[in-house]
Amino acid sequence: MSAYVLALVAGAVTGLALGALGGGGSVLAVPALIYLLGFTPAAATTASLAIVTVTSATALAAHARADTVEWRAGAVFAAAGLVPATLGGAVSGYVPSALLTGAFAVVAGLASYRMLRPSVSVLEGVPVRPVQVAQAGAGLGAVTGVLGVGGGFLAVPALVNVVGLRMRAAVGTSLLVITVNSLAALLARAGTAARVDWALVAPFAAAAILGAWDGKRLAGRVSGSRLQRIFAWVLLGVALLMLADAMV
Repeated sequence: MSAYVLALVAGAVTGLALGALGGGGSVLAVPALIYLLGFTPAAATTASLAIVTVTSATALAAHARADTVEWRAGAVFAAAGLVPATLGGAVSGYVPSALLTGAFAVVAGLASYRMLRPSVSVLEGVPVRPVQVAQAGAGLGAVTGVLGVGGGFLAVPALVNVVGLRMRAAVGTSLLVITVNSLAALLARAGTAARVDWALVAPFAAAAILGAWDGKRLAGRVSGSRLQRIFAWVLLGVALLMLADAMV
């Protein structure tokens, strides 16, 4: 199968996940870029940031029109992750490929666990602590910078359990956080961009943008818990594959 066809198919699936779940796109994009399109781990994480940035911004526009984005809370959360995302993006090029793959596999496994674990409801009246918001935002920014993941699978539960948003608002707001953090990390990697095959990234990103719109519509028709469980099991398989590859 042509590399361009693979890029289109993988991009569509990535965008579908991002639009429907508010996260998970990058944890599909990176292994697809490595195993389907032949990117190195470093190039794949850089390309993933570009793909996730434009796709998240597109999905964010759709959620904004549906009034499911809490702009102030999202801006505060994203601001806390800006510096860690930038620093993480700058040092990512010095991380050995095997370590990068293994770390990504662990994060993908954590994402699948988060999705399979029952959601924890936020108690009404519990005060939001700015220090906790800053810590959660900084941690997410660091993960985004080093591993090239948008981190929606971490942002959504953090926005629910730390910031106190409802699930629907957390999904939309997470896209704002992902867009800001991914762009900051991508700019920090500007010096490594020459190693990325942008001719393959472009159709991947284009298909992901279209998939994100379909994902937003799918989220309104199919049970969110059902979508999450299907995606989680697929993600767990990807995590195990990457972990085995890192240990070879």
